[in-house]
Amino acid sequence: MLRREAVSRAREIMMEFAEGTGLWPAGQAPRRYLWTDAFAVCNFLELHRQTGNKEYKQLALQLVDQVHHVLGRHREDDKRSGWISGLGEEEGAIHPTAGGLRIGKGMKERTSREPYDERLEWDRDGQYYHYLTKWMHALNRVSRALGNPTYNRWAMELAKKAHATFTYLPKRASTKRMYWKMSIDLSRPLVPSMGQHDPLDGLITYRQLQAASERDSQSQGGLDLDSEIADMVEMCEGITWDTGDPLGIGGLLCDAHRAAQLSAEAGSDESPLLVNLLESSLRGVGNFARGSSLMLAPDERLAFRELGLSIGLRALQKLQRLVQGHPKLFGKEHSVHAKIKSLMRYQPLCEGIEKFWLDPASRDNETWKAHREINMVMLATSLAPDAFLTIS
Repeated sequence: MLRREAVSRAREIMMEFAEGTGLWPAGQAPRRYLWTDAFAVCNFLELHRQTGNKEYKQLALQLVDQVHHVLGRHREDDKRSGWISGLGEEEGAIHPTAGGLRIGKGMKERTSREPYDERLEWDRDGQYYHYLTKWMHALNRVSRALGNPTYNRWAMELAKKAHATFTYLPKRASTKRMYWKMSIDLSRPLVPSMGQHDPLDGLITYRQLQAASERDSQSQGGLDLDSEIADMVEMCEGITWDTGDPLGIGGLLCDAHRAAQLSAEAGSDESPLLVNLLESSLRGVGNFARGSSLMLAPDERLAFRELGLSIGLRALQKLQRLVQGHPKLFGKEHSVHAKIKSLMRYQPLCEGIEKFWLDPASRDNETWKAHREINMVMLATSLAPDAFLTIS
C-alpha cells in the first residue's frame, strides 16, 4: 500500500476511534483504556507529522489529559474518590502519574476478600505493568514531538512508582521479581506471577526515558532511573524471550529497534541484548509462519495480536536501515546483519495481515467487535507506525 493511502486509512480509523470513545467531539463521556490509548496518542502524533494538521496534535494532547483524569483517578463506582495517588486535587493535576494509572477494565477490581477467578480477572480493573510502560513510551513521544520535558517527567514519575510497587525481592533470593497485576492503589498484587517480557520492556523503556532526561537535565527535577535500570539488568539475565504469541514476537522486534536506536544515539554497543532479541524473534516468527493460524476464519483470530506482529515487522524494516547507517557500531561482519536478513524473509506477513484486517468482511464478526478499539488503533499503528517506533 502506498504511504499516502496508508496514512489516509489510518486517519479514517483514528477519527472513528476518537468519536467512538468520547475523545471527540468534546463533551461526551470518555471511555479510556490504557493500552489502546497509548497507541492512539502515537497515532495522532504521526497524523500531525504526516499532514501538518494541528487538530491531530490537539487530539493527542486531549487524549493524554483524558487518560490522566479518568485512569489516574478512582472509578465512579468506587467508594474512594480523587487521584489514586492520594494527592490533593491541585497537586494531583501537577503529578497525574504519581499513583500509576488504572487499566480501564469494565469490572471493578477484586477485593482482598474475594477468591481469585482466572477468567474473571481478565475483565477486572487494576494496574498492569506492561500497560504502564506503554504509557511511559507514549508520554516520551509527546515530550519529544512537542519539545516539552513535562511529559517525560510524568513518564519518569510513573516509572519510579511502578518500579517501587511492582518489583519485590523474594525470600532467600538475590534478584528481584515482578508482579504481573496490582490493585488500583498499588497496595497488593492481584496476579503475583511475572510477565515474561515485563523486565525487558521496563529496561528498555527506562533507558529511553533516562536518555531523554539527560538531554534536558534541568527539567526533570533531579529524577533519574539508575537504580531501576540496574534492577532490570539483573532481572533480565538468564531469561529466555522466546514466545509463540504474535503480539509478543512483535513486541520483541519493537524492543530490538528501540535498543538499537538508544545504542546508536549513545554510540554504545548493546550487541548481546540486540542479538538475543533478534534470535528469539526469528525462532518465534518462524514457528508462527509455519502454523496455520492465519488460515483460520476471521472470528477465530485475534486481530490485535496479529497486528502486534505486523507493527514489529515495520520496526524490523527501520532496524535494517538503522544498522546499515551506523557501520562503526554495526560493521559488515556484525552478526545482527545475518539475523535481520533472515527475519526480512517474513516481511510479506506484514502486508498480508494489514490487507486481511482492512477488508470489511474480516471485521464483520463478534470477535472483531469484542476488541474493536484495540484492533482499530493497532491497525492504524501498523499503517502509519513512525511516531510509535521512532524514539531518537
